Amino acid sequence: MSYERFAYVYDYLMQDVNYEGWLEFINREAESYSVEGKDILDIACGTGELSLLLAGAGFAVTGVDLSEDMLTIAQEKAFERNCKLSLFQQDMARLDLGKDYDLITIFCDSLNYLESEQDVMETFKHVHSHLRKDGLFLFDVHSVFKMSQIFMNSTFTLTDDSVSYIWDCFPGDVPNSVEHELTFFVYDEESGLYERVEELHKQRTYPVLQLKEWLLSAGFQVLGVTGDFTGQPPSDKSERIFFTCKKK
Repeated sequence: MSYERFAYVYDYLMQDVNYEGWLEFINREAESYSVEGKDILDIACGTGELSLLLAGAGFAVTGVDLSEDMLTIAQEKAFERNCKLSLFQQDMARLDLGKDYDLITIFCDSLNYLESEQDVMETFKHVHSHLRKDGLFLFDVHSVFKMSQIFMNSTFTLTDDSVSYIWDCFPGDVPNSVEHELTFFVYDEESGLYERVEELHKQRTYPVLQLKEWLLSAGFQVLGVTGDFTGQPPSDKSERIFFTCKKK
């Protein structure tokens, strides 16, 4: 999957996303489990919004993303805000940075974009190899409930002067997976016309017990599983599941 032109409307569409909630989660878990170091790896950093918040909070931030376009925007933001980010284009399932970190994160359901079970397991192994002893791995995923009851066979729309979209969701080829067909209409100020942009995004999730099994196999201790930024155990209708894991 390529974000290419989608990268340039991503921030507009994500302006109401709870980046502060992720920052609070990171700070809370780091304090709860006595993580003293400030080296953090933000995997699937996208256009850098969370990475920049982390840098502003005193973390030494490395960002990784598969999309060159996303990283270009992140670098532009860092320059404009006089903020230091180390950015690398890599696949999270083949992560190789030659450095260890105190914390590693994969947020905004980015892990759900991995299409195979093997890629999820490889990602966990590579994250483990990049963590210092007792380092924390924090991530979130869409719940099975969200995939099956909210996304499946649904259509979402937005009409705005700058960007409008039609977002259709269809069952994927494997269990607990969804294909998102996105059609954007993006206003071009120079021409006064709307440009049509089409994207196909595929997401797949797994039951909590399956993810726990893979995490344990990769060498992690699962410290906590919570739902929807609440800090409480997930309910059967939680949409976003958070994991807190420690390298054993």
